[in-house]
Amino acid sequence: MAAPAPRRPVTLVVAHRGASVGARQNTAEAFRRARDLGADWVELDVRRTVDDVLVAHHDAHLPDGRLVARTPLDELPPWIPPLAEALEACEGMGVVVEIKNDPAEVGYDGDNAISVAVAGLVSAYRPYDEVMISSFNAATIQRIRHVDSRLPTALIMFDPVVVAQSVDRAAAAGHAAIHPYHTAVDASLLRRAHRASVAVWAWTVNDPGDIEALVRLGTDGIITDDCPAARAITARVAADG
Repeated sequence: MAAPAPRRPVTLVVAHRGASVGARQNTAEAFRRARDLGADWVELDVRRTVDDVLVAHHDAHLPDGRLVARTPLDELPPWIPPLAEALEACEGMGVVVEIKNDPAEVGYDGDNAISVAVAGLVSAYRPYDEVMISSFNAATIQRIRHVDSRLPTALIMFDPVVVAQSVDRAAAAGHAAIHPYHTAVDASLLRRAHRASVAVWAWTVNDPGDIEALVRLGTDGIITDDCPAARAITARVAADG
């Protein structure tokens, strides 16, 4: 009897900043809504307030122009959750915690102390297999590896040239994944990454045609604003075998 054909790997659906269509992004409401829409994981952004509280927020500035890095927690808008609260709202899903630490921004942490704080909080709240810590800043994410090498980490990148060179760098540094911009993902990149045991999670993929193409290529994770479409597409492709 012939062996059964191997099943296509299942691509994870990752809600970008929570389910931000119909809810304010990076809020407890958006994270809970992502779970209701069938997301496997949530991606959220983390910054640090002037009183050293980690909070879920994407931009350096608040809507009124104040800087998160120069504002205490009790003066932030009430919809911005501390990271601990955000992690609790993501119960039942994996969580990608993206550390925002751009050298061009006010509040840049050149010592990467934010990495130490994130590693400590995340490991206290989530099992290692339900979390991944990512950043565009290679030094920031490498500090995570030094603090707790059990925490899965990922490099985020946009430039196709950087993406092409990223697999060997990620594997050598011990990162679990790379998170390239979706247009840089192709079959060659996936083959090289998978040979090196490095996962590929593409961002931010919202066009249904792009989602389906990446799923059929075997992309490990789709970071998207459209969880319902991604969930339906991954289910259909899986059913196709």
